[in-house]
Amino acid sequence: MNVLDFGRSSVTFRLDMDVRIPKTVSHEPPYRVNNARIQLDSRLRVTERSSGRTHAFVLGVSCKTERVAVDSDIWLMPNADFKPIFSDTEFMHLKTFARAGTLAQAWPPGSGEQSDRLRVAVADTFARVHLDLLEREGVHLGTAREIVEATLDYQPLVAVMRIENERYTAEIEFPIKTMNANERDWVYQTDTGPVLWPDLTREPGDLLAGLDLAYVAINAPDWAEIIVRTLTPIAEGVSVYHYSVPLRLDGIVNEIYRLPVTGEPLHRQVELPLVAGARGA
Repeated sequence: MNVLDFGRSSVTFRLDMDVRIPKTVSHEPPYRVNNARIQLDSRLRVTERSSGRTHAFVLGVSCKTERVAVDSDIWLMPNADFKPIFSDTEFMHLKTFARAGTLAQAWPPGSGEQSDRLRVAVADTFARVHLDLLEREGVHLGTAREIVEATLDYQPLVAVMRIENERYTAEIEFPIKTMNANERDWVYQTDTGPVLWPDLTREPGDLLAGLDLAYVAINAPDWAEIIVRTLTPIAEGVSVYHYSVPLRLDGIVNEIYRLPVTGEPLHRQVELPLVAGARGA
């Protein structure tokens, strides 16, 4: 099975004020053009069982809200963690401020306020978006011993989790950044994330809006526990976004792959937006 080489896979979006005014900024950019290349944290593919139509999503790594290439005062205040999510046709950012519910003022002035879960059409805000997906033929590690040995041999590891219900099947793919390994008893456990976590009760067109972040613990091929990021009260009238909802998943499929460290990966560049219904990423 081909799996992503996450360390070399990225999404790049281009802002060009001479093409269109983006709907995603909360300050006046100091330059008219910027290309932001962001590595990937997770890939999610949700397939409708009745039609076979696949909806693809990618999650970018965290960065901070910023002004680019200025002489001082780079960090926007109040500052937020920023994580981008792209589907074939839409974009959503997750901004995490110190306090949940904090809204940024959109730019230009008079454009209103930005939600911390802003969702827009790719074609309405970016001059260009492309995914650089570098895939390798992964070596499936079928036993705990193989997983432990690959871990202790410093091999790059990627996990694929498959879940399903009556309407959808979902495949969550992510790099294993933290792995516990025990070569005496041949046990292992991931503790890694964030990954894209879908709400499979939603309609196909609303899957993006329902995405959350989660960390994943896997130590067996057929079950896992995750902990989901959600609004979490910490005092009267005060909430934060925190990983505070643990869930156990039984009857699923977990696969762990070792990435070859030699040879060139398969490079696929995908331009967004795609035609609705295309398989995309």
